[in-house]
Amino acid sequence: MIKYKRILLKLSGEALMGDDKYGINTQVLTSYAKQIKEVADLGVEIGIVIGGGNIFRGLSGVSKGFDRVKGDQMGMLATVINSLALQSAIEGAGGKAKVFTATKMEPVGELYTKAKVIEGFKQGFVAIIAGGTGNPFFTTDTASALRGVEIEAEVLLKGTRVDGVYTADPEKDKTAVKFDELTFTDAYEKKLKVMDLTAFTMCSENNLPILVFDMNTPGNLMKVVTGERIGTLVKN
Repeated sequence: MIKYKRILLKLSGEALMGDDKYGINTQVLTSYAKQIKEVADLGVEIGIVIGGGNIFRGLSGVSKGFDRVKGDQMGMLATVINSLALQSAIEGAGGKAKVFTATKMEPVGELYTKAKVIEGFKQGFVAIIAGGTGNPFFTTDTASALRGVEIEAEVLLKGTRVDGVYTADPEKDKTAVKFDELTFTDAYEKKLKVMDLTAFTMCSENNLPILVFDMNTPGNLMKVVTGERIGTLVKN
């Protein structure tokens, strides 16, 4: 029983590092690819936005003297590198994937449009949407909210290293309590860090629920799309 027929999966660049300090951990990448292919094989249409923090983060560049616009553009290119790696891993697992980019970058990837992504879904491709929004000052969280709304996804799945939203950071505070479900208003008033505020507002205003879950546990993506209650659901 499939609960979600079309999803936008947001993956963290940092999560791709695994236990490494930098770059792409091939074990994590392979695990992600297998999970994505398994779900795609059920007929679920999957759009993916992936961060670039494992390679370069624009804001960290600013603190080292980079111009913010240049720093963010470097961060966007980092997301393209991760997207190509994920495409290769999905194909290696026997799946089909296309990379779409927010700015012209042929032959690296096709220029993103909603119509191209929907056509790709019809042909059985996973759509990996790289390059953020194509503009500086916007995070990949915001890019995932924007793309999720654009492609009319039923849910935005935020795959992280943590199994949901807590009252505090569970990796730092052992007394932190997990929420199973929240409204956007509750999450905002409690100042819970689900996504950045721009992304959060876009999801709320367009009625796109967010489900935060642990992507690093194999099988969890399948559990989510088949309706098993894991992670934290945030909705209106």
